[in-house]
Amino acid sequence: MKAPRAVPAPVWALPALSAVAGIVALVLAPQGTRGWTAAVTVTAWVLLAATLATAHRLVRRAQRTAGERTVEADRLKASTAALEADAAHTSDVALPAVVRLVRGGWNTAAALDQVPPPRSQRHRKLLHIVAATVEEQGQQAASFQAANAQLREELGAEIARLREELEAMTAQVERFTRETLPSVTARLRAGETGASVRAETVLPEHPLLRTSAESVVRELALSERRALAAQTASAKALSRVQAKAVSMLADLRAMQERHGEEVFGDLLKLDHSTSQLGLMTDRLALLMGGRPSRAWNRPIVMESILRGAVGRIAAYQRVRLHCSSTAAISGFAAESVMHLLAELMDNAANFSPPIDEVHVYVEERGTGIVVTIEDSGLKMADAAMRRAADSVSGRLTDLATLQGTRLGLAVVGQLALKHQISVNYRPSSRGGTGVVVLLPRQLIAQQNREDHQSPSLPTAAPVRPPATADASVPPPATSVTPPPVRPCGPSPHPRRPGPRPVPLTPPDHAPAAHGPSGSLPEYVREPARPVEPVAPPVRPAAPSTPNGLPVRTPGRTMGEAERERGRHRAAPASPSPA
Repeated sequence: MKAPRAVPAPVWALPALSAVAGIVALVLAPQGTRGWTAAVTVTAWVLLAATLATAHRLVRRAQRTAGERTVEADRLKASTAALEADAAHTSDVALPAVVRLVRGGWNTAAALDQVPPPRSQRHRKLLHIVAATVEEQGQQAASFQAANAQLREELGAEIARLREELEAMTAQVERFTRETLPSVTARLRAGETGASVRAETVLPEHPLLRTSAESVVRELALSERRALAAQTASAKALSRVQAKAVSMLADLRAMQERHGEEVFGDLLKLDHSTSQLGLMTDRLALLMGGRPSRAWNRPIVMESILRGAVGRIAAYQRVRLHCSSTAAISGFAAESVMHLLAELMDNAANFSPPIDEVHVYVEERGTGIVVTIEDSGLKMADAAMRRAADSVSGRLTDLATLQGTRLGLAVVGQLALKHQISVNYRPSSRGGTGVVVLLPRQLIAQQNREDHQSPSLPTAAPVRPPATADASVPPPATSVTPPPVRPCGPSPHPRRPGPRPVPLTPPDHAPAAHGPSGSLPEYVREPARPVEPVAPPVRPAAPSTPNGLPVRTPGRTMGEAERERGRHRAAPASPSPA
């Protein structure tokens, strides 16, 4: 420890100077004030000396304290430097070495023995804690790595198992959707029960897929059963409507025979409206698996097929027939061909301007009979042409895919597929669309025309046959007369004299109707369900009423009876030759 420094000389000089000054003041003071002056001077000097002594003591104490603090500061500096060096050794040398050794696999004690320890106890404790922590973390990391490796291995095995299961499920689902479901649908639509189909169907092995597949099959069977029930009920209802339409036609024919000309035109209109209703009901019945309302037990000539088809559409007055064929269609296919042509004519008339005509041409070829229907409407777009071609090809017969107002072409496709009839669309030379229908040879009857026209019917006196195709489609009730077209074929009826020149026309061949309003064509009609194909009975010549009106013999058309009545008005009937 350093010795305290001596008090400087000026500190002790002040009391001496004060004493000298007091003595001088006492000498110079008056005689009467010297006592008082001496007392004041002594007191002041004592106080000054005490003050100086106190100040000197305080200064000495302060100097001593400052020295002690300086020594302590030096000691603290030395200690701080030692701590800094120890900390630097710990952080730069000891800790990295211990961590490296512990991570290398050494335990804490062995690692601490290999590293020079710090001089500070706290640093040694800190180094031990760090080494123990690193060792524990290493052990945890090793355990984590082992667990991670095991988990990864288990996860890989589980992923492989799930992948195999997924591939198996995918294969089962694909097999179910591509093979099982179409087969089940086809069998259910064929009429098999849902229980038998489920019993014989191979379902997926996976429980979840199996349950879902069973639900799908069950719901599909239920929907097919409901659809079949609805279709059957609709077909039955339509069959009743068809029978009622045929009955109405028979009643109209009877009314035409009973009543006079004042209601003749109205009856013709009702007759034609009922025919259109029959076309609609036949259309729905065919789509629902039913059958037409008419059946034929003998061949029908092509001319009558065309006239019957024209008579079933609303725009019959715009159809022009060009037919010179004498071929006949077999009875089993006659109604189908008639309905098919009626649908195509109706489609052509509906999609062409109301003032334009629809022309129908018939040609006989080596492959069969070619019927061409051409209109003057707008040309069909490519998409519409493809859709129409798909419809008439028979590929669009599912009721679920059909539009509510576009059913005719689907019926055409169904009938064409049934009888192997070829139906193709092409642009028309008249600016619209043309339809080419090829009736194959197997639908054409091989008998002579006289044989299948009216083998046992009595014939009438010679009657002039209709000269033009306009007879099949009479003009509207206006002053405008359509231009004549090529004849639709001569009348094939054999003729013989009778009591009166009343022409007879068998049911399968009907010339045009010319009623009072000139509004309806003639077409073929027969009972809806003939039981046995029998020959028609021999009919006598038609008599006349007391008023001179001709009576239509069953099988004759109303238009022919009306024409005969006009001829009778023009000239009296000649007596029959012997």
